[in-house]
Amino acid sequence: AVARETLSTLGALGPDGRITARGRAIAAAGAHPRLARALLDGAARVGADRAAEVVALLAEESATGPGDDLAAAWRRLRAGTDPAATARWRTEKRRLRAALPAGARDTTPPGTRTGPENGAPVPLPDDLAAGLLVGLAYPERLARVRRPGGSAYLMSGGTAAELAPGSALAGAGWLAVAVADRSPGAPTARVRLAAALDEATAREAGGPLLRVDREVGWSGTDVVAREVVRLGAIELVERPLRRPDPDKVAAALLDGLRSTGLDLLTWTPAARALRERLTFCRHALGDDWPDVSDAALLADAAGWLGPELATARRRADLARIDVAGALRRQVPWPLAGRLDELAPERITVPSGSRIRLDYADPAAPVLAVRLQETFGWTDAPHVAGGRVPVLLHLLSPAGRPVAVTADLASFWRSGYRQVRAELRGRYPRHPWPEDPTTATPTRQAARRR
Repeated sequence: AVARETLSTLGALGPDGRITARGRAIAAAGAHPRLARALLDGAARVGADRAAEVVALLAEESATGPGDDLAAAWRRLRAGTDPAATARWRTEKRRLRAALPAGARDTTPPGTRTGPENGAPVPLPDDLAAGLLVGLAYPERLARVRRPGGSAYLMSGGTAAELAPGSALAGAGWLAVAVADRSPGAPTARVRLAAALDEATAREAGGPLLRVDREVGWSGTDVVAREVVRLGAIELVERPLRRPDPDKVAAALLDGLRSTGLDLLTWTPAARALRERLTFCRHALGDDWPDVSDAALLADAAGWLGPELATARRRADLARIDVAGALRRQVPWPLAGRLDELAPERITVPSGSRIRLDYADPAAPVLAVRLQETFGWTDAPHVAGGRVPVLLHLLSPAGRPVAVTADLASFWRSGYRQVRAELRGRYPRHPWPEDPTTATPTRQAARRR
């Protein structure tokens, strides 16, 4: 399957799996299909002679000699420093040149780079010519340095690679890797043979790998919308996406909510209180009331935050959402009209004060009230249509708890006497009647004479 994919990528096989005219030319070259592709396409770019010389060098790796710099090995063979290796290389070079189609064999263009002044073609330097040919053969091994001046690279196929210590290629911005290997368990491949090149040549060699992606996603802290030009796994250019797809932005914000949590929203005291009241209603009255737990809200964020997400563009927009209003939309209309009746925000106590209920514990709503303000009550109030008694936190005149009870009648009969005995001396300006059920409730202390 890999072989068929490679041949299709090289244009040697058509969509129907049959050999193409290009495939016949590749087969006629008598070399590995990748090298034959480099020979055929490279001849038109750097000339038949230079294309055949580099491909002959790639076909006979033993001729490269010491070091990992392919261009340096090419120069040594041309100089004839190793007569035997040079002879074998020249023989293979002549064979490959003869295998080129007649039109390609007879042309020797100097290169295809455009001059900066008059637009005339200028010769492609040997180093770049070598890099181009290697890149044409192995486009997935085009590699860019991770840090300027370093020896670690990322190849366009997604594999990490590293030069050997002391390599003459160290610091090159781009490499076309001809040979690399990776030991079992090693995190990166070791470059054995490569040629230095520049980004323009890498783009030319890896043309089919070039693509432009429009990405909208959650980065971990906010929505990122960008247009990225990539050569395989290598990011070449990144620029902001001016008009991202609103649906993709909404999906990214949902991802952010699910990964970061509901704290991305602004939970005002009113929103928290409403959520606690709804949680109480579901606990006390059943599943007709919406589930507003973290898990449920995150799972259905697209539902209960739908209108807000439709116009949101970034994290800051999430923070501006009216969470209380969004939660209220979750309550079915017949129940919404009874929310204040079944789970009132405040209760009026005998003194006339309207005191907020605390629904933090859905099993036991709490009313914290000064004891003197409850005189006249014979029993604790109830919520949820009379089903659930309110837990009273009775406070001293200083606001400190002195008793906790859901059975106020029992407290008046027994616990009150002890509280009265302990506190009336400490707070003499406040009433401490013997029968609190018939006493007048008050919010204020008696005036000093």
